[in-house]
Amino acid sequence: MTAWVYSFGGGGADGDASMKTLLGGKGANLAEMSALGLPVPPGFTVTTEACVHYYANARAYPDDLAEQVEAGLAKIEQLTGKAFGDASNPLLVSVRSGARASMPGMMDTVLNLGLNDETVEGLARLSGDRRFALDSYRRFIQMYSNVVLDMPHHAFEEILDDHKDRLDISVDTDLTADDWAKVIADYKAAVLHSLGKPFPQYPKLQLWGAIDAVFSSWMNDRAKFYRKMHDIPECWGTAVNIQSMVFGNMGETSATGVAFTRDPSTGDSALYGEFLINAQGEDVVAGIRTPQALTKAGREAMGEKAPSMEEAMPLVFAEFVAAVGKLEGHYRDMQDVEFTVEQGRLYLLQTRNGKRTAKAALKVAVDMANAGTITTDEAIQRVDPASLDQLLHPNIDPAATRDVIATGLPASPGAATGKIVFNADEAERLGQAGESVILVREETSPEDIHGMHAARGVVTARGGMTSHAAVVARGMGRPCVSGAGELHIGRGVMQARGRSFKAGDTITIDGSSGEILAGYVAMVEPELTGDFASLMVWADKVRRLKVRANAETPLDARTARQFGAEGIGLCRTEHMFFEEDRIAAVREMILADDEAGRRLALDKILPMQRGDFLSLFEIMEGLPVTIRLLDPPLHEFLPHSEVEIRTLAAGAGLDAEKLIRRARDLQETNPMLGHRGCRLGVSYPEIYEMQVRAIVEAACDLAATGKAAPQVEIMHPLVAKGEEMAYLRALTDKTARAVLSERGVDLDYKVGTMIELPRAAIRADDLAEHAEFFSFGTNDLTQTTFGISRDDSAQFLNAYIVQGIFEKDPFVSLDQDGVGDLIKIAVERGRFMRPDIRLGICGEHGGDPASIDFCERAGLDYVSCSPFRIPIARLAAAQAALNNRK
Repeated sequence: MTAWVYSFGGGGADGDASMKTLLGGKGANLAEMSALGLPVPPGFTVTTEACVHYYANARAYPDDLAEQVEAGLAKIEQLTGKAFGDASNPLLVSVRSGARASMPGMMDTVLNLGLNDETVEGLARLSGDRRFALDSYRRFIQMYSNVVLDMPHHAFEEILDDHKDRLDISVDTDLTADDWAKVIADYKAAVLHSLGKPFPQYPKLQLWGAIDAVFSSWMNDRAKFYRKMHDIPECWGTAVNIQSMVFGNMGETSATGVAFTRDPSTGDSALYGEFLINAQGEDVVAGIRTPQALTKAGREAMGEKAPSMEEAMPLVFAEFVAAVGKLEGHYRDMQDVEFTVEQGRLYLLQTRNGKRTAKAALKVAVDMANAGTITTDEAIQRVDPASLDQLLHPNIDPAATRDVIATGLPASPGAATGKIVFNADEAERLGQAGESVILVREETSPEDIHGMHAARGVVTARGGMTSHAAVVARGMGRPCVSGAGELHIGRGVMQARGRSFKAGDTITIDGSSGEILAGYVAMVEPELTGDFASLMVWADKVRRLKVRANAETPLDARTARQFGAEGIGLCRTEHMFFEEDRIAAVREMILADDEAGRRLALDKILPMQRGDFLSLFEIMEGLPVTIRLLDPPLHEFLPHSEVEIRTLAAGAGLDAEKLIRRARDLQETNPMLGHRGCRLGVSYPEIYEMQVRAIVEAACDLAATGKAAPQVEIMHPLVAKGEEMAYLRALTDKTARAVLSERGVDLDYKVGTMIELPRAAIRADDLAEHAEFFSFGTNDLTQTTFGISRDDSAQFLNAYIVQGIFEKDPFVSLDQDGVGDLIKIAVERGRFMRPDIRLGICGEHGGDPASIDFCERAGLDYVSCSPFRIPIARLAAAQAALNNRK
């Protein structure tokens, strides 16, 4: 019989932390904590396999699941001494999701399940606190009606607000038991009016409704969006955790909170988090009440008056510190812990490896490695390469003037400038249109995730450092200021300190200080030192793949060197042709009637190209520099409309009619497969001769200075046949040798090609006979393999991803099965013909961690990517080396 249910509690468990695939992260860690003897309320986990069965069988449960759930409930009853549905001694449970990868706030939760008109009276008698029991019941009705019965949350908030207005009170804790009884009556009436049937009273019916809702929430829109953003497979499913309720809302000796064993923003080794007295867990994470600091030091740092947990509950706090210290030591990583204190007794409800910023991830990993808690190899694996993007973007210039609008909590570090938007849909719309926006909300909820993703930063008026906005923004790497209580937001206006800002106004936020600033504020680039430098040193010792940069300007090249590039893997010479000082000569070359005319124009471009290459050689200081000869079709250097052509001709003294005729002659039905790449070199060899001469002359000029000689690599694009490569190699060698003879210099250089066409990959041995290196141009190789234009694919690729035809955009992460197989074929056949051939990748995939892992397995020698992705590639290459050790 398949085990669908695994119990935990009472100092033991059926599972452990190694079973995340089956029990989900939450269930596996609850089992582990129970086995460690920590105070965990008893419960059981319905496995992820049950969820997979649920979706594979038209949302039907396994036949024997109900029996196993009954057995799980019986075990909780035995451990607690309570009975589920019993009016005099009721067992109440929480029902929570728990996928194997943490997805905070994306799926559904139900608390206080088991309450009805009878059990609420039993809870009141047992607790001696009728107000607490009724408060718990109204919470349950509201949550269950929203999550399971699909009633809108605001319907209940409006009822509660009406009662508070009538009573002239502002906080929920001021309502009496009698007040809550009236609220409950109105809640139940709202359910009856909306659904045409009363709120369900039978606890076991409630339980199955909640289990169904949690499984169903695996496929809600926000969960699907989150999975797509974090590359979490849909086929994993979620577990469901049913656990005995403990109550943080039983008076002044009860509390609930969230803690991190280290600061998730900075990585500092200090307990960090928040709690609320007389509250339940959703009050903390939803930002409904402003929480209090855990520690006295934290309270003082934030300038708060309300006592910290350390001050208000010193004995329980000491027990809590010992428990979370034990957890961090056991898991050997920073922990994110949810806890409840019920009438002075501590309970741990969850632990997981805490979400953190890239800065914090670096510090935690490096600190733990330096302390000997983990190895340097483990430290390398602890940091997500893609998260380093958070460290590679501007912060506010310390010298800049700060016009502070308001101040909140520094929830997620970094800075951003953008136009104010007040709703997530508008943020997404403007973001897709290329606008920089700041999402400003009273508070965020999981439904806002798409807007948060589109925004450059997030501001909330309510909520704390562990609110939804704070946690999600940190995970996304977005700056966030939360809990800015002096903001008043409504009717499309944000007001603070006597000033008003409407939608579309520009503001800047500083997520490191918690300040919201008016207008645009100057930024500075970050310095990558300290923990980053330590991790990169360890990574560089481990990785086999070299990391080069795609760069053609001195600024790009210097930036690449700053980030640790080991050469240039792709210099796109066509970008240089568009420079203002040479585009006229390029157009003159295009308009020329014959080779002699073209050569006259190219003679004007030659010294400019030579200067370009000399600058790159100097910056790279003896490292490899791969220069791709002209690739795009010539029409790209001409204006597109007749009006633009005539304007250009008048300004440049060119013959307008001749320019128009030439532009028409160069037009192609499918230019990406037309007269471009090496086909230009075959048709107009003088173009490639000029470029090769400029490259070799620049190398000779540098050699004459006594500086390190460059490693010159001349690359021909879009080669398909061995005969093409033979022709181009001969052309290159003839020109290069002529320059070296003229200069009297002995200089090594290599000639190679980009592999961008399926035929080139399949017949790589033909090319390798004449090419000393291959660089896989995976942007074009992906286009030509799929027959998809990357410029137009955005119109339909998302539909393919939604339908599961593509798991990811193949232009973002390499198609390892199709394009990857072509690369493997080219590697094998290229090395068969030329064993010492150098192999690399220079498409956008060169900065994608998953693609880099493929490059390691395929045996390439280097990857090349944009300068700002160099650190990502270095770390990803190290992880790939560790992952593929034999």
